[in-house]
Amino acid sequence: MTKSRDIAVNRRATYDYEILERLEAGLVLMSSEIKSIRDNRVNLSGAYAFPQNGELWLQNCHIAPYPSAVRDNHEPLRPRKLLLRKDQLRRLSETAKQKGYTIVPLKIYISGHYAKIQLGVGRGKKRFDKRRAVAERDRRREAREAERR
Repeated sequence: MTKSRDIAVNRRATYDYEILERLEAGLVLMSSEIKSIRDNRVNLSGAYAFPQNGELWLQNCHIAPYPSAVRDNHEPLRPRKLLLRKDQLRRLSETAKQKGYTIVPLKIYISGHYAKIQLGVGRGKKRFDKRRAVAERDRRREAREAERR
């Protein structure tokens, strides 16, 4: 079994979306991008994935320029192609077309020598859903603390 190491986690995604399904995808990257990822210079907030021409693309994922790659550096916010199996791609494309559903990146991690991304199919939460989730979390925490006493 290969070791995996979390690089960036999109904590905001689980707050803003109800995650219905999770899956793993590969990333098509330039050499300076993978070096920046290994240095933990990634920001997933505001990122999303969208299908286009039978492929899935990651948009608004900020990978900082690698300082040592002066000449062959990458564009920080460029769209990046995601690698999936055909059946996964077809299912995600159909889901993304439905109203209210979106594909959000949950985390980027290194598995073996490759950078992988965990995607989640999410449905947007309303403000009262968010409040209810926070109240439920607080209630569970208080019950745990009361149990310890």
